[in-house]
Amino acid sequence: MPTTIRLADLAATEALAARAASLARPGDALLLDGPLGAGKSAFSRAFLRAAAGDPRLEVPSPTFTLVQQYELPRFQAWHFDLYRLSGPDDLFELGWEEVADGVALVEWPERLEDLRPADALGLRLAPDPADDEARFLTLEGWPDRLAALTEGFP
Repeated sequence: MPTTIRLADLAATEALAARAASLARPGDALLLDGPLGAGKSAFSRAFLRAAAGDPRLEVPSPTFTLVQQYELPRFQAWHFDLYRLSGPDDLFELGWEEVADGVALVEWPERLEDLRPADALGLRLAPDPADDEARFLTLEGWPDRLAALTEGFP
């Protein structure tokens, strides 16, 4: 059952991403969906910085490299931007099979097609038309952790 919350600003997005990082486990996939400018990269950056324990960690967008890999204290992480990918077959050239041992953050997850992990956490970000700073976030998955992730968020 999907859960929708409103993130009032970038700080709220970063707080939720940090909480997700604390709950993430090796083998997890977080699938970030939404239009350009919805906050997918901001969420990913905050997640990786929190997981690294380094608020200044350089987290470049993988728009052109398609994937960035991170060695973090609790797990390895891969940040994928699949926008320019032609299809799921291209994922194997990016090391998709290695992701099972770490955490994957995937922007534009519809390009995964049949490779979409069944137990992934889906995050659909959408701008709030009434407030340029706010986002609506619809989450689905992580049935054992979703309540802990969203607790305290309206």
